[in-house]
Amino acid sequence: MTTPSLIRILLVDDHSVLRAGLRMLLNSQAHLQVVGEAGDGREALALAESLQPDLILLDLTMPGLSGIEALPVLRRLAPGAHILILTMHDDVSYLRQALRKGASGYVLKKAADSELLNAIQAVMRGEMYIHAGMTDSLIKELVPDINPHPASGTEADPWQTLSEREREVLRLVARGHTNSEIAGQLSISVKTVETYRARGMEKIGLRTRAQLLQAALEKGLLD
Repeated sequence: MTTPSLIRILLVDDHSVLRAGLRMLLNSQAHLQVVGEAGDGREALALAESLQPDLILLDLTMPGLSGIEALPVLRRLAPGAHILILTMHDDVSYLRQALRKGASGYVLKKAADSELLNAIQAVMRGEMYIHAGMTDSLIKELVPDINPHPASGTEADPWQTLSEREREVLRLVARGHTNSEIAGQLSISVKTVETYRARGMEKIGLRTRAQLLQAALEKGLLD
C-alpha cells in the first residue's frame, strides 16, 4: 500500500491540552498535518465525514459517544481512513474490542513520542500496530494453552487472570468504596468502574462484596 506524501490527520480526544501537545508533535513532521480536532465521538463523526482524513487518532473513553462506539461508524463515514487508537487503557479487553471494530492499531498515551510516529507510519503502510507491552497479553488470551505442561497437582489461580486495573478496583470495592468514589480516585468514569468490577468478579467467581472482602483478606490485598 502506498503511503500518501502528506498524511491528513483527525485528532479525537476530550482533553484539549493533550490535543494541543499532539498537534504540535504531529505538525512538526513534514509529512503529517492535523486537519481537524474533535472533543467527543459525535463531533468526530461529523468531521470525519466532511474532512475524509487519511488517519483518525482516536481516544476510547470520552463523554457521550465513546471511541469504541464511534469506531464502526467512523469506518463507514470515512472508509479511506485508518484508525489508530491512542488511549490510557492497557487492558487487553479494550484492545480486543478495538481490533474487532476495525482499528488499525493501538498505542498507549504513556508511550514515547517516537512510538506514536512509528505506529502512524505502520498503519499507513497497511500494517497492524499494537503497543509492544500488550502483545504478550493478547497472544496468551488467543492461545490459552501456551504452557501445555503445568506443574502437576497445581491449579491456575483465577486472581492471576485479573488485570492491574481490575485488581485495583476490586481492592477498593472490598474496602467499602462506592463506584463513584473509585471513579474519582482512579480518574475514570463510573461506567468504566462498573465494567472492571463486573469483569473482575466474574473472573474470580464471586458475587457479593462480602465474598470479595473475605477473599481479598485471604489474599492479603487489604494489608
